[in-house]
Amino acid sequence: MLNHLRLQNFRCFSSLELDAPEQGVILIGDNARGKTSILEAICVLVRLQSPRCNGFHTLTKLSTPGFGIAGDPWGQERKIKNTNGGLYFFADSEPRASRTAYLTDGGLIVWIGNEDLALVRGSGEARRQFLDFLGTQLDPAYRSAFTRYKRALRAKNLLLKEPRLRLPELIAYEDILIEHGTFLTQSRARLVADLSPLVAATQRDISGKDEAITLTYLPASGPCMKDSILQARQRETATRQSVVGPHRDDVSIRLHGMTASDYASEGQQRTIALALKLAQGDLLQARRGNTPIYLLDDIFGELDPSRRNALLRHLPPLAQKFITTTHLGWRDSSKETNLLPVLRVVANAVEKVP
Repeated sequence: MLNHLRLQNFRCFSSLELDAPEQGVILIGDNARGKTSILEAICVLVRLQSPRCNGFHTLTKLSTPGFGIAGDPWGQERKIKNTNGGLYFFADSEPRASRTAYLTDGGLIVWIGNEDLALVRGSGEARRQFLDFLGTQLDPAYRSAFTRYKRALRAKNLLLKEPRLRLPELIAYEDILIEHGTFLTQSRARLVADLSPLVAATQRDISGKDEAITLTYLPASGPCMKDSILQARQRETATRQSVVGPHRDDVSIRLHGMTASDYASEGQQRTIALALKLAQGDLLQARRGNTPIYLLDDIFGELDPSRRNALLRHLPPLAQKFITTTHLGWRDSSKETNLLPVLRVVANAVEKVP
């Protein structure tokens, strides 16, 4: 649970303090008031990741030297400071030397937003990011392999762009890519296998129909990454980029045996996206034994009442929920959210709504 959140120079906020009960809170306000930024700050505080950008440089309020986020997720005081001198982490007032050290005993997050439609109809990158966000929360070794793979991939691509091929250096980086890429591929395959029945069950629950949905992992490197890299070397030197490895993996999502992006209706695609995120939460709780914080960003306006209520029923009863919305018209039929207090987001503050 997160009882208290403090922001300084984060996104549009010069400063902000927010108190939340254990069941969560609804944040209401007009667009561009910072509702989503509050959810983003929670995600960064807990997981050091933003669902809206890849780096931290865009999170600092304009014309300020850096940002700060502090809070008490799961009863532990945590703080992040981003300054011109770098990024600093603290847990219970003790500095943590690295991101890995900070996340060793960190909490769990499930983010649900309208952009999740990209999981069904978007490119493979969205589905890879979905698996990576899950994998890094489940296994510290996943984050380590992912980080090392990205660094080696960046170095290899730089080598491929040079006029002359420096084969010994290329092979050295490929050895690193093979080691960590194989780990990522195997881990992702297990994640997809574990998620598939959970997604199918959640899809049936939310849609109220027996809709057969299947997930299939598609590794870009085939059964053996080492062999695939050797076979692709001539093509990679010609295109000057790496074409084999988990950075090209994908997940096939099929509904009744047909590609969901092509054949599923708009409503079915939204339901599949919700099922993927809810299954992510189910797997986190089953594997880690802790209930994630659920961050729901302005999604209820796009759902019909039956799907909306099915989604809320599926959320763990004891989970803390932070929900953003521009209006409360959807809440009348939802007893699950009628118990949540409502806060209005205004400039640099939140106010209780009677």
